[in-house]
Amino acid sequence: MKIAITGASGKTGYRITEEALKKGIKVKQIVRKNSKVTENLKKTETIRISLDNKDALDKALENVDALVIATGARASLDLTGPAKVDALGVYRQLQSCKRVGIKRVILVSSLCTGKLFHPLNLFGLILIWKKIGENFLKDLCFDWTIIRPGGLKEIEKIESQNIEYTKEDTQYKGSIPRRLVAKCCIDSLINKKSINKIIEVTSSSENKKVSFKKAMQTI
Repeated sequence: MKIAITGASGKTGYRITEEALKKGIKVKQIVRKNSKVTENLKKTETIRISLDNKDALDKALENVDALVIATGARASLDLTGPAKVDALGVYRQLQSCKRVGIKRVILVSSLCTGKLFHPLNLFGLILIWKKIGENFLKDLCFDWTIIRPGGLKEIEKIESQNIEYTKEDTQYKGSIPRRLVAKCCIDSLINKKSINKIIEVTSSSENKKVSFKKAMQTI
C-alpha cells in the first residue's frame, strides 16, 4: 500500500507518517513549500505544493491507494483560516481525489465538531468549518473514515494511555496524545470495519484497554 498524507509536516501529520512506515506502508508526504520536515523523515518522498494549485495537487495524489488528510487551521488572528483550511482545503483535496481516482480517505477532525457554543469557535468558528469539511467527505464516492480526537497532547510516553473509542457526538471532553491519533489513522487504513464511520477518541490511564478491531464492532 502507498498513501499520501497532507499536512505531513504538522505535529500530527509527521507522526502519521512515522506510524505508516512502521507498518511497511509507503508514504508520499505532501507539505507546503516552506514547511520543515523532521530530520528522520527527510528521505521519505516529499512533495511541496500549495493545495489551491489544482494541477499540482492532482499530480501529487497520483499513484496512491489512500489519502490521509491531516491539514488543519491553527489558532491565529486570521479568522478566515478555518474556512480556508478545514472546509475549502478539504473540499479541494476531495475533488482532486475524485479526479485521480482515490476512493479511500481518512480525515483527522476534532471532538465537538459542529458544536456552535464552544470556546474553540472563537478562532473563526473552527468547529463549524470542520463539520462542513466532514460533510464534504461523507460522499458515496469515498470509503471514508473520520477521526475526531480530543485535546491533542505532545507526550510520547503512551504506554499507560488506553483509548476510548466511541461513535459520533458521544464524547465532549478529554484529551489524547497525537501519537495515538496517528496510530488510529493507520489502524483505520488497515481495518475495513472503520469505513464510513466517525470515530471519536480520547485516552486515559483509567480506561480499559480495547483493541481498535474490537472497538469497530460496536461503533
